[in-house]
Amino acid sequence: MNPRRPEMADIVRTHHNEFLARWNPVLSREQRKALRDIRDCRTAALGGRVQQCDQCGHRVILYNSCRNRHCPKCQATARARWLAERETELLPVPYFHVVFTLPSQIGRLALQNPKLIYGILFRTAAVTLLQTAADPRLLGAHIGFLAVLHTWGQNLHLHPHLHCVVPGGGISLDGSRWIGCRKSSFFLPVRVLSHRFRKSFLRSLRQAFCKGALRFHGDLKSLSKPDVFETLCDQAAAVDWVVHVKPPFGGPRRVLKYLARYTHRVAISNHRLRGLENGRVSFEWKDYAHRAHMKLMTLDAVEFLRRFLLHVLPTGLVRIRQFGLLANRVRKPKLELCRTLLAAARPQSQGQGRELAEDRPPCPICKFGRLLVIEWIAVESITIPDTS
Repeated sequence: MNPRRPEMADIVRTHHNEFLARWNPVLSREQRKALRDIRDCRTAALGGRVQQCDQCGHRVILYNSCRNRHCPKCQATARARWLAERETELLPVPYFHVVFTLPSQIGRLALQNPKLIYGILFRTAAVTLLQTAADPRLLGAHIGFLAVLHTWGQNLHLHPHLHCVVPGGGISLDGSRWIGCRKSSFFLPVRVLSHRFRKSFLRSLRQAFCKGALRFHGDLKSLSKPDVFETLCDQAAAVDWVVHVKPPFGGPRRVLKYLARYTHRVAISNHRLRGLENGRVSFEWKDYAHRAHMKLMTLDAVEFLRRFLLHVLPTGLVRIRQFGLLANRVRKPKLELCRTLLAAARPQSQGQGRELAEDRPPCPICKFGRLLVIEWIAVESITIPDTS
């Protein structure tokens, strides 16, 4: 293997032309853009700036990031700013992690209908949690939660699922008190959630089919026939849909650490890549079928890029959403009410001053000065050659 671990950009630059020669006719506009952006990220192709230390005069050249949400290099800044905002929304209650997963026979529909299928996934998971929590026989409260869409498994195959972070409790239906839960267990029955999630999703899917909103071509073309589509829905209704509840977090601050790992993640990060040699890519993956043991998988580079691009989302599809008490339109007043009912103070953000630090990073040589921009580097119209 190469002595230096490869990055996603190395794989794209090396096998960009080879991949396009095979798959270009079926790529979406967003997939082509993701390839270009990852290839050009932090190179002269995107321009940059020259920074100089205001104390010792040390100079560095920094090329611009592509800021594509699918680029492994470009998530840190967006994640830090987003987490600083979420920090002020934490409540002094237990938090739970709930995962809603689509069965494979339904998940594959997202390859040709991503906005529709993922939109239904968000809506039905939200309805399932909100209505089940509001049931007086169960919790009898209005709750809120955050949901993050992931479309991949560890081996990069399509595996659509939602990671939901749910505060343990909610506001009573009359708005007079906070109804909490036990710290050791989730407050909603998982089997009820699974049944309602499956029923709600399939109902919405059938409605979309009746309206002609679903597209089917290639291997899925036969599903355009009503009897074949109905058979698919019946088969999906006959299996259990996975709703998994993980143990509760240690406290609100632990939630932030969790969110830092999940919210701005891409299909595969650079640290999982292990080798790029002879047209093949090696990467680490967790085999959850065998006690989550770490294993090494090696794929043809073109196949690796094909799997990666399965998880490039359409423009405009928001992959982090908040519902219930945390929905954008009501979040501020509802959180104030929650804190009043819990007799809790508003948490202070620890993120103040981060933007200044990003704009004026410390000098790596003298450690005292700050790097200031003294010159801008224009964007170059260049073609990055293959490095194979």
